[in-house]
Amino acid sequence: MKREKLAVEKRKILGKKIKNLRRDGILPANVYGKDFKSLSVQVPLKEFQKVFKEAGETGLVDLHVDSQTLPVLIHNVQTDYLGTYLHADFYKVNLKEKVKTMVPILIIGEPKAVTEKIGLLMNILSEVEVEALPEALPENIEVNVENLALVDDQITVADIKATEGVEILTDPSQVIIKIGELVSKEAEELVAEEAAAAEEAKAEGAAPAEGTEDKVQEGEAKSEEGKKEATEPAPEKK
Repeated sequence: MKREKLAVEKRKILGKKIKNLRRDGILPANVYGKDFKSLSVQVPLKEFQKVFKEAGETGLVDLHVDSQTLPVLIHNVQTDYLGTYLHADFYKVNLKEKVKTMVPILIIGEPKAVTEKIGLLMNILSEVEVEALPEALPENIEVNVENLALVDDQITVADIKATEGVEILTDPSQVIIKIGELVSKEAEELVAEEAAAAEEAKAEGAAPAEGTEDKVQEGEAKSEEGKKEATEPAPEKK
């Protein structure tokens, strides 16, 4: 895999004042590692974005700081709710020692169950933990889903094969991909219940409320009685 290069500077600004760095387009970061004293650094945000886009969290980066060149992995990238980068860590590695990290799953193909409209593709696991020498870390692990043809067909961690020198540490029984029903039975029952409730409410709205009919008839009777009294001649005075 291609080794990206990134130049950083030692950082003197710490604490709450680092917000001023971000405002100026500078990303605060730290360098740490086994048998390495943690170092506060800063890097132009645009340069970091370019490298992170290519390397991700599994690609080795040659980090230039002062007169040193350190092989590192980008870890713990923090963002705000808008996706703006706030902070990052550079983990210094020993090229001769294995490291553990998370590697993303890359879905290949389209399931037969989806193309034939039998079921829906459910992506349950997006990454797995692996262990390997830094230079052997894969950019991603491909999972081909074309053979999934029926509802409940699935692919587990045990079904995938890593490249030579890479060990997958995630529980083999964990499901990565599964074919679900187009509409679940629970959803169908919920729709039926809502439809029944709507019909019941409609029926209740159309029918007169209890006692309403009697009151209408009583009102009509009083109205007729009033009309009758109005038409009868008044008694003669003696």
